[in-house]
Amino acid sequence: MKTITAQKPLEEVVKYLEKCQWVHIIGCGTCATLCHTGGKSEVIEMRKKLEASGKKVTGWMVIPTACDELTRDALRENAEAVDAADCILAMTCAIGVQTIALHLKEIKPVYPGLNTLFLGTEDKPGHFIEVCLQCGSCVLGRTAAICPLVRCAKSLLNGPCGGSSGGKCEVSKDIPCAWQLIYDRLSEMGRLDEMEEIEPVKDWSPSVSGGPRMADIDAECGVVSKKTGAESKPS
Repeated sequence: MKTITAQKPLEEVVKYLEKCQWVHIIGCGTCATLCHTGGKSEVIEMRKKLEASGKKVTGWMVIPTACDELTRDALRENAEAVDAADCILAMTCAIGVQTIALHLKEIKPVYPGLNTLFLGTEDKPGHFIEVCLQCGSCVLGRTAAICPLVRCAKSLLNGPCGGSSGGKCEVSKDIPCAWQLIYDRLSEMGRLDEMEEIEPVKDWSPSVSGGPRMADIDAECGVVSKKTGAESKPS
């Protein structure tokens, strides 16, 4: 599973940095390198573009995995160049941006150089597809381990719709109909009768509504409590 990213337009990046003269650039050696959006080559190219626009780059680095604790160590090892910058340009996923901001010794702006698109899995070389919305209420048990929320263009929990044809989605002939895939897999397992069951209206409360999701994890029991930011507020 990888976090899929795309580079922001240079104009947007420059707009972010308009109040900063000295910039430090940070890339990621894992997902962003795989996507060719924030690896060594892309970071060096961004440095050249920023310098051409009149910015001063105090330094750059590519952290092996920008979304974990290695970020803290990398920032300490490169403290002189990081401290000399007015801001940080993070060519990482959104989690990397937040992790960098969390571990900075001196508070300063951390701007994203990438757009985080989705969590994807590689179904063929170089091609990634979104497979999970992380909705907090999984329905894969009744859909033959194919998520209709991300694979169906309409996110239908009861399908198919009337627009699919020849196993393809009406949105594009290049998109397989998710419910055709579900039908075929259920048929292979002799479970087609389960498609007659109607999935009720989805409860989205375990998803992103009510603030950030949180979980307490016990070493022996796993997740022992789950709550959103709203639920954790004192009464």
